[in-house]
Formats: sequence, structure tokens, C-alpha cells
Amino acid sequence: MDALRHGWPIAVGEGPLLLPAETGFAPGAVAPRMLISAARAITLKLANQREAAVPEAPVLIRGGAPFDLETARAVADPALDLLHPMKGPFLAQPLTDPAAARTAMELARLAGILPAFLVGPDLPTADAQQVAPADLDDFKDPRHLLVASRAHLPVAACEEAEIVAFRARDDLREHVALVIGRQDGDRAPLVRLHSECLTGDILGSLKCDCGPQLDAALRAMADEASCGGWGVLLYLRQEGRGIGLINKLRAYRLQDQGFDTVDANNRLGLPTEARDFPVAARMLDLLGVRAIRLMTNNPAKVAALQEVGVRVLERVPHQLPPNPHNARYLETKRDRTGHLL
Repeated sequence: MDALRHGWPIAVGEGPLLLPAETGFAPGAVAPRMLISAARAITLKLANQREAAVPEAPVLIRGGAPFDLETARAVADPALDLLHPMKGPFLAQPLTDPAAARTAMELARLAGILPAFLVGPDLPTADAQQVAPADLDDFKDPRHLLVASRAHLPVAACEEAEIVAFRARDDLREHVALVIGRQDGDRAPLVRLHSECLTGDILGSLKCDCGPQLDAALRAMADEASCGGWGVLLYLRQEGRGIGLINKLRAYRLQDQGFDTVDANNRLGLPTEARDFPVAARMLDLLGVRAIRLMTNNPAKVAALQEVGVRVLERVPHQLPPNPHNARYLETKRDRTGHLL
């Protein structure tokens, strides 16, 4: 992921070199093929809707002429479609190693860059980083997550609170839990999984409901503590539902052009939902939490936690009034991702 952020090539398994289209730093680099997402392939008329049912799935394309980095960036970034309306001709080709291609696309998402690559063989080999699909599986294994530190932290909602920080050996993202009230192993806590949202939590963005949801969850947990119960807020470093801050802002720009949140993510070649729920399950396990009452409007989140072994005793609705800026965002949650609003 560090190599991709620096613009260096990678090789997945025994496959060819892959140079990230967005960040690639290799003057004069050209390649006959590109790896792009199925959603971008749809835009370029290279796939049908059935083939693009998974928008982040990899598609290999060949151009009529070799791709250089400028051409590759125009293919990769939907924000450039109006500046570069004429693209092609392109031909979709079969993937020789689909698992390696999927790994490359996921590594790009985790690195926070656009999921698109120039594909060798004529790329520079200097600084090329070798990686295997098994390396990514190991990186994502939640067993690596451990408690790093904990301390008493009085907060505005409740003075009796403790913050617990978690980190994994190879992951720079540090997740935290805020335990509100006195932990009681005989009583299921009120739990909220809150994905980091810089724009909503810190800057007060009106485009989403993240900031108000965070504040309301802490107040609800404080009320629970005042009645002898307790709560746990899991603050997950998974900005933009796992696509990263920069890509979230790219999605915002597409929303300004009329796309809803789902279509904006997909048009970037990114998943609608990319959060890592096994991480949340691991955090609860390390805290000794065996069963929870989950604050969410999303039944899919309940199912995702149950799939990784969390006992969800109750879904507690967590709905807040809309404002003129986030009404369409909430409607999309309701109509396209199954939120109960």
C-alpha cells in the first residue's frame, strides 16, 4: 500500500507489473493494457450490467494504442470524463489470474487511490514491490489487532468513561472504543459502530448524519449508564465506509453532478460497502463483550456482525431528523441499501 501511494509498481503473485494509474511515478512509462473496475468498464461500454454486478471487480482492457500515464488517468478517473470525452477504442480481455487482479484492486482501495493500473510488461522494474493474495489475507486477519493502551477519559456526555485504543502490527489505522459507564459482564451494553467521518464528526458537514449520530449515540449511552447500564462506542478508522477520505471527496464531487451516494462510489470503481466488520468483532471480544444491543438503522450491519460471531440481542433504532442537505443521502440509504428509515 505504501508503494502504491508513492506511485511505485507492484507485482501480485506471478503476474505482470502493475503501475497505479493515479499516483504512478515513472516518466515515459507505457503499457499495452490496463486493469480497471467493472463499473468503469460499463462507462466505457466494455461490460454489460450483469458483468458489472460487482462494481469493484477487475476488468482487463487493451487499447488501440499503448496507455501512458496521462491516458490511464483519464480512463481511471470519472471526474475527467467531461475533459476527455473521447476514449478508446478498447477491448476487454480475459483475466489470467482473477485472484491476483482482485488483490490489486483491493490494495488500491486500502491505499486510498483510484483502483486502476497500467499492466506490464514494458514498465520499469525499479522499486517494484512483490505481494501475494495470501499477504493481503494475513494483513486483514483481525487476530493481529490488540489492545495498545487504555485510560480514563471523561467526556461531555458522561464523566465516567474509558477510552481503549487498538492497533495491529502492520496497519497504521488505530481504532478506539469508548466505554461509557461501568462495564458489567452480566448486562449487554448498548453498542454503536461508528465509522470515522472527518467531514461530519469534526467539521460539522450537513451532507451526512454522522456527526449528529455520534453525539446522539453518546447521549443515549450516558442515559443508559445513569440507569445502571453501560455502552460501548466503537470508533472505526474506516473513512467513507472504507473507501478513504480522498475517494469520499471524489464521490462528493460526483454527487454534485447528480449521482447518489451508491452510484458515485460505484462510478469510481469502489464498493458501496467496504467496512471491515471482523475488526469490530475483534474489538468487542478483546473488551470481553459477549452480547450487545446494537444501535443501527441498517439490518445488513446486524447480519454482518452476526456472521462473524457477535451475538446481537436487539437492534435499537438510531434515526435523526434530516436537513435539506442530507435528505437525498438518507433517501438513498433507505431505498438502495436497506436502512430502516
